[in-house]
Order: sequence, then C-alpha cells, then structure tokens
Amino acid sequence: MDDFRGLLAKVGNGETLDIDEAERAFDIMTSGNATPAQMGAFLMGLKVRGETAQELAGGSRALRAKVLRVRAPEGAIDIVGTGGDHHGTYNVSSCSAFVVAGAGD
Repeated sequence: MDDFRGLLAKVGNGETLDIDEAERAFDIMTSGNATPAQMGAFLMGLKVRGETAQELAGGSRALRAKVLRVRAPEGAIDIVGTGGDHHGTYNVSSCSAFVVAGAGD
C-alpha cells in the first residue's frame, strides 16, 4: 500500500504519472489493495488536474490485463452495451437478445 500512497501523493501534488506508474496504480486499485478513500482521492486528483494520455493508457493496460477472455462459438455476436451514453437513449440489450434468439438459426 506504500507504493500506492506514493502514487497518490504524486497525483495530489499535481504531478503526472508515466504509463508504468499509472498501470501500477490501477493494478493496485483493481486488486483490492487500496482503500475506497484512497481510490476516490486518486481518481478525483486525476479528474481535477485532467488525465494525460499516458495515464489513460496505463489504466487501460492494467484493466485489460485483468479481462476475462471468453471463448465464443463461431459467428457469435455481442449485443450488450452499458447503456451509459448520456444521451437519454433507452438500453434495449435484453430485448434485442430475445429478438435475436427468436430469429432461430
């Protein structure tokens, strides 16, 4: 956790993280090795200062390393979205799954 405290202090001082530091910070957070208060402070520090491309890339790299790879049959498609487009649209992922399933082979 000391490693994260150093990264948090750096962000708190308005300094930027390089890609490896950002990856480490996001790895620590997603591994359960930072408190909720530390994570909130870290993310708010990035937001207030403005995230750099290196920080976003490092965070992305850490998150992608934890992705659960799914084996899907040939021809499978992904129809699920998050519904978080902030445009007031209606998320129809579940409904579209029923429509596709009803279409048959």
